[in-house]
Amino acid sequence: MTNKLLLDLAERAGWTGAEAALGLVAVEAASLPVWWAAPVALVAAAAKSWAAGRVGRKGTASTLPASVDPASLTWASR
Repeated sequence: MTNKLLLDLAERAGWTGAEAALGLVAVEAASLPVWWAAPVALVAAAAKSWAAGRVGRKGTASTLPASVDPASLTWASR
């Protein structure tokens, strides 16, 4: 595996874990049934992707800098 692929994998896994944890914390704080954690995490993921598309690398939902973002690579350099 290349370093860029590992960074992409770590970014995706890290954000997924953070979104799931946020969902669980939110439903516990609101005293909602635990199944509500999934829709809360879905909203968190959509919000992160929307924000990353405007703040991070334009045109992607990645929060990685363009220098290490696999989506920034051209097909010739892959």
